[in-house]
Amino acid sequence: MRQDRIRNFCIVAHIDHGKSTLADRLIEATHTLQKRQMREQVLDTMDLERERGITIKLNAVRMTYHQDGGREYELNLIDTPGHVDFTYEVSRSLNACEGAVLVVDAAQGIQAQTVSNLLLAMDAGLEIIPVLNKIDLPSAEPAKRRDELAELLGVDHAEILHVSAKEGSGIPELLDAIVERVPAPAGDPDAPLRALIFDSYYDRYRGATPSIRVVDGRLDKGMNVVFGTHPDDQYEVTEVGYLQLGQRATGTLEAGEVGYMVASIRGVGETRVGDTVLEAQHPQVEMLPGYRDVHPMVFAGLYPTETNQFEELRDALARLQLNDASLHYEPETSVALGFGFRCGFLGLLHMDIVRERLEREFDLDLITTVPNVEYHVAMTDGSMEVIENPTKLPTGSSVDHVEEPYIRTRITTPTDYIGAIMQLGQERRGEYHHMEYLDPTRVQMDWEFPLAEIILDFYDRLKTVTRGYAGMDYEASGYRRSNLVKLDMLINGDPVDAFSVIIHTDKAYEWGRKVAKKLRELIPRQLFEVVLQAAIGQKVIARETIRPLRKNVTAKCYGGDVTRKRKLLEKQKEGKKRMKQVGTVEIPQEAFMAVLQVGES
Repeated sequence: MRQDRIRNFCIVAHIDHGKSTLADRLIEATHTLQKRQMREQVLDTMDLERERGITIKLNAVRMTYHQDGGREYELNLIDTPGHVDFTYEVSRSLNACEGAVLVVDAAQGIQAQTVSNLLLAMDAGLEIIPVLNKIDLPSAEPAKRRDELAELLGVDHAEILHVSAKEGSGIPELLDAIVERVPAPAGDPDAPLRALIFDSYYDRYRGATPSIRVVDGRLDKGMNVVFGTHPDDQYEVTEVGYLQLGQRATGTLEAGEVGYMVASIRGVGETRVGDTVLEAQHPQVEMLPGYRDVHPMVFAGLYPTETNQFEELRDALARLQLNDASLHYEPETSVALGFGFRCGFLGLLHMDIVRERLEREFDLDLITTVPNVEYHVAMTDGSMEVIENPTKLPTGSSVDHVEEPYIRTRITTPTDYIGAIMQLGQERRGEYHHMEYLDPTRVQMDWEFPLAEIILDFYDRLKTVTRGYAGMDYEASGYRRSNLVKLDMLINGDPVDAFSVIIHTDKAYEWGRKVAKKLRELIPRQLFEVVLQAAIGQKVIARETIRPLRKNVTAKCYGGDVTRKRKLLEKQKEGKKRMKQVGTVEIPQEAFMAVLQVGES
């Protein structure tokens, strides 16, 4: 295939705007799969992706398109994850393309994530093909949404395509637009090899298999290659090919082509997204721009409900990390929960996916502690400590101040809900910047929030107060000094580390009161009194008491002197006192899950 007949493109859209369905129609229209092999969301290979309607693990597919006139084109569709947690992977996928199909729901219009992904595509210098999808819906407003898109992109109305991915209308026109508008790859086929890794997954028999876009030169079977971030390790390429809902070996990939390579690489940690593949003979060639290490944003403890499953959980995390290099974990011990792992995730959705995959694929039953973020603790001696676990937060005069991460948030909403969002933003310690009208009925609001305030349920609350119409997108904006304290929950005077949180002083009392009240409802009554306290250091800020069960020790007394009954009651009282001193309270699993729900209430 000549380089001028290759078109590399992706589809960018907000969640649930029809990206996966549109990809299905393109695959169907180019006869990439036979009719009997087609199914809904064919690029989403995980059951979890189909159930939730989101793309978690991206895919690439090569399609052959025969245009009217007999010309044959190679179309490489590089799928992109659809959630804000995976923005970096989206940016690398965009860098592997020359064009982007921007899909907007004709009923919902432009959302915050639409704008965010559009800006990423424009930063990458891609040719944008605007598409209005779901024009067949009764609630669709194609004329209104076309005007919005035209104003956003500064294009003529004639350039905006109307399609219905569900019914298949407008697909031939879209394929023609991809061929005509998306430029051919501009790499130098005679230069030394440079290839971009835009995804990687682990095969138990062949090791880590990176998905690549060859930018310059060519990649051949038998060639020795190195990676730009660790050029000392050489690998021999044992297989090269392209991706077509499976691997198709070809022996070579030339400049502009998209495919995969196999080189007996131990794990995806060595084939990081954004890295550059170089020929071992020319390791000094300049790396492709944009690579960065991905750091976790949210941390939580994962513990097995059965202590004998610790080894299984460790093996499961190790196997999952082979496929997901962004997952970080290290062992930790909790007095309440036993042995487990402190894990780092890209965001709350990423955490949810990892936990669900561990439970489904490895048959584990897990308890998740309250998610928290990474804090910077400035000490009086000038040093800085990084804290991920609330129980390790230093206290006392040695601490100068604590800094927490902030994020810049873009919220798109109908004008009817501006007041509700303002109130929600103030509740979550948000800092309002400015508001811009996208059209007479919709606005875009810019805020800055502490990351800790949005990781639990902010998105759900936003959807609730706006009846599902608002969308949001965010990016990190650095650390700021805040008035933070460690809040401990004490049960009969003993702190339970699994319930410890780092929280802003203004919210500590409300959180402590809610958790204590919830625990009082869930912890079963004992034969002795159980005292629940929320404390900051030595200061108790909330208290609840679980009254003891009382055994009727006087039931066997049918008569006689009252002193006999009194003697039995005194004996019971002494026994309860001893029991309280040595007794341990059994905390049910529901209590640990309930603390998460307290954060969401």
